[in-house]
Amino acid sequence: MSESQLLSVRGLSKKFGRVVTAEDVTFDVREGEAFGIVGPNGAGKSTLLNLIGGVIDPDAGSIEFGGRDITRLKAANRAKVGIARSFQIPRPFVDMTVFENVYVGSSFAGGTRGQHGYDRAYAALETTGLLGLAETPAGQLRLLDRKRLELARALATGPRLILLDEIAGGLTEKEIPPLIDTIRGLLASGVTVVWIEHIVHALVSVVDRLMCLAEGRILALGDPHEVMRSPEVIEVYLGTTFDIDEGRAS
Repeated sequence: MSESQLLSVRGLSKKFGRVVTAEDVTFDVREGEAFGIVGPNGAGKSTLLNLIGGVIDPDAGSIEFGGRDITRLKAANRAKVGIARSFQIPRPFVDMTVFENVYVGSSFAGGTRGQHGYDRAYAALETTGLLGLAETPAGQLRLLDRKRLELARALATGPRLILLDEIAGGLTEKEIPPLIDTIRGLLASGVTVVWIEHIVHALVSVVDRLMCLAEGRILALGDPHEVMRSPEVIEVYLGTTFDIDEGRAS
């Protein structure tokens, strides 16, 4: 792994019975990069995120993070080495305040308690635009702010890499730009992002590189515009021409 590479995936494969969800997947993610992943339903996107996050073990292949082999490291230990994750459906502690939710991330998953833990929690709230809602019960938040809370809790663990799983799902078109701004704030803070998403125009507006999966294999990888205009990607995933500038299929 070169000094600029944070995550290195080599020959990753996974089957569930006869269903292949990852087959010989190989790619790298650079430090500070926003790396996007798209693909049709059943392409293996969530499986890949689960493999990187340590939720499931691969049948073959390896994963290196920061030059360390973490292929068999469990999810809790991957959090300790600097991998955090947000989920499509936010599940905050609804009776706790926004700050308390984020402090749980900094103190337990991040291992920083006391003043250091408070400082890290407040910094995460500031980065994600939630500082003004710090004392609000999480159960009272609108969906957009629940999504931001997911990001803040992940950021509070002090990660080098955050895995985003369909973070824009369920949002209105008006809510997507503020979420994009929040993700850009994460990147500006120095965090690396791997993001799977069905709302393609949101993804393409942020990521440096894009990978398309189909049936557990890499169909295309490279510049987001080139990937989305690839005939193979259009045939397998979009079924039509994607207008990058308009952010929609046509």
